[in-house]
Amino acid sequence: MSTPSVLVSGASIAGPALASWLARAGWDVTVVERFDRLRDEGQNIDIRGTGREVLRRMGLEDAVRAAHTQETGLDFVDERGRPLARFAAGTDDTSGGTAELEILRGRLGQILYDHSSTGAAYVFGDQITALHDDGHGVDVEFLHGPARRFDAVVVAEGLRSRTRSMVIPDVHVRELGVYSAYLTIPRTDADNNRWRWLICDRGRGVTLRPDDVGTIRAGLNMRGSVRGLDRLGRDEVVSILRATFADVGWETPRILDALDDAPLYFEALGQARLPRWNRGRVVLLGDAAYCASPMSGMSTTLALTGAYVLAHELSQHADVQTAFARYEAVMRPFVEKAQQLRPGTPGVIYPRTRRQRSLVWAGLRAATSPLANRFGDVASAVFSPPADTLHLPDLATTSRHGG
Repeated sequence: MSTPSVLVSGASIAGPALASWLARAGWDVTVVERFDRLRDEGQNIDIRGTGREVLRRMGLEDAVRAAHTQETGLDFVDERGRPLARFAAGTDDTSGGTAELEILRGRLGQILYDHSSTGAAYVFGDQITALHDDGHGVDVEFLHGPARRFDAVVVAEGLRSRTRSMVIPDVHVRELGVYSAYLTIPRTDADNNRWRWLICDRGRGVTLRPDDVGTIRAGLNMRGSVRGLDRLGRDEVVSILRATFADVGWETPRILDALDDAPLYFEALGQARLPRWNRGRVVLLGDAAYCASPMSGMSTTLALTGAYVLAHELSQHADVQTAFARYEAVMRPFVEKAQQLRPGTPGVIYPRTRRQRSLVWAGLRAATSPLANRFGDVASAVFSPPADTLHLPDLATTSRHGG
């Protein structure tokens, strides 16, 4: 029996996690990444519930904990930086606005790459340009490298995946009407280890979060009905951000000043809600299949969990299409629950008017009042996503796939 081969496109979170599990299960794994290196940029991400269990089974929980950002909780602040409401970090696998385990996206990506690279081959600076599935295998063409044949192909790219259209054409992303700009700025004496969030009017929000490398991760978020701003050039985006946030107080002027020099990532938030995740011997994984958006708190957990479930099904079923169908059957109910945002989102956290903002601020104060907390953990009820609703099967260590 020949060793089954798989190509994974994408070296962020889901791709390396899948590569690790499939290499362990006896597959010949190649990972292709269009960037010429691992991307070390990125903001804080949390890992909850089933995602934490996947890390434990990989033997990586301690490594991830060692790279924890040390964020101790979430403070909603006013325009003078005074806390309006304070929420402690979670104390278990699932609870809290700040998870018990927070890490920078780039740091988690590096950990997963290091864990998988001993068993999987990585090709950086290349990308898929064509897929030819003849029912027995997939012939893959690349932008730079020679064409190769694989038993299966996994597209583990982002929400705006370029390769996905080769698998499932005419995918329409569910736009959430929010743009987010992320940048890293120097830490000052005014900073601490809290996630600080200023909810403004006119659909705007400003955030500061600690990291574990001595800097601060800043966010500028805005609601808008105009589509396509994320496709503009950097100079145009910076101009829009300066104009949009020019009148906002607190630490916002400091963030705007940093736009000249700091690396900037700007995205339109959305969700991937697809009728199916596979076609023939090609399957979608992670954000390309079921991005839940940063507002869900679940994208990383879905990426890790999906990688585990897909690897399990491929190790159990000789026919890859059967494995793909089983993967979707197991994951889809979990994904659908994860994609259900809190009622009123994003309007509640990005109010349009000052009156609406005042109501949000009053609600936050009430949620942290002694009276409210007498009736339970308000932070868990408000912020904790559905991260622990999937039972993980035991993953086989040898592959039963025969091609």
